[in-house]
Amino acid sequence: MLGVLGDLVEDVVVWVDGPLRHGTDSSARIFRRRGGSAANVAVFAAGRCPARFLGCVGDDPTGDGLVAELTGHGVDVRVQRRGGTGSIVLLIDEAGERTMLPDRGAATLLGTVPDAWLAGLTHLHVPAYSFDGEPVATTAVDALHRVRRAGATTSLDASSTGMLGEFGRERFLALAGELAPTLLFANREESAFLGLLVDGRPGPGRARLAATTVVTKSGAGPTVVDAPGRAPFAVPVPPVGGIRDLTGAGDAFAAGFLTGYLADGDLRAAAVRGHACAAKVLASPGASCGEA
Repeated sequence: MLGVLGDLVEDVVVWVDGPLRHGTDSSARIFRRRGGSAANVAVFAAGRCPARFLGCVGDDPTGDGLVAELTGHGVDVRVQRRGGTGSIVLLIDEAGERTMLPDRGAATLLGTVPDAWLAGLTHLHVPAYSFDGEPVATTAVDALHRVRRAGATTSLDASSTGMLGEFGRERFLALAGELAPTLLFANREESAFLGLLVDGRPGPGRARLAATTVVTKSGAGPTVVDAPGRAPFAVPVPPVGGIRDLTGAGDAFAAGFLTGYLADGDLRAAAVRGHACAAKVLASPGASCGEA
């Protein structure tokens, strides 16, 4: 079973029609969707393999609805309830690019998870957002160590350059080196910021993660897979039309990649599956595959 630990929040997705006009009205369409990088991965993975979400939401109607939605997608949901459910406002420009305004709320309040929540996991995936805030950061590190001791594999997602900049490059590399995940996902900007892949070549940060396979996405450009003991290789991304919203594409890629990798261990085939999964979310609001 694939476990995913991290955020479950409400996304308020704003499709802006044209440039924002400061101090007055700007035409837009607004959608409310399930969000949170970890929750998104769990949902996208659930149709491909058994998936369990571990997190914290508020003891409020919004939290009730988000838990019900995850359960409806076939996710095994394990949540603590405290504080107020978080939300993120996402401003989506006409090219589909996002500007995010997060208030993670209860997502940062996840305390130590019971042994039963980790029982049966063959892999645990944790977005780096879970290292930002307490007690969730301590909880995430503890859970990763516990599943590794039990023989499971692990993965991290670098999440965002904004979060990494606030957390600290050296601090993140030191933590990732300590955790030694099986896989680390990053986009081109995150990978360059961390010094993992710079101008198509392994950078100075790569030695800090010598035992980790680093998967660097590059939008419509090829994904580069850099596995220990072999030369990095690129996997082309098939053309995708009708792109309106990039939200959740990285999470969908991670879900497709992980479910493929856990099935047969083939890294190239896993990247192909990741691309196919990511392509399904690019035309709809937020991390969803439905119609606008």
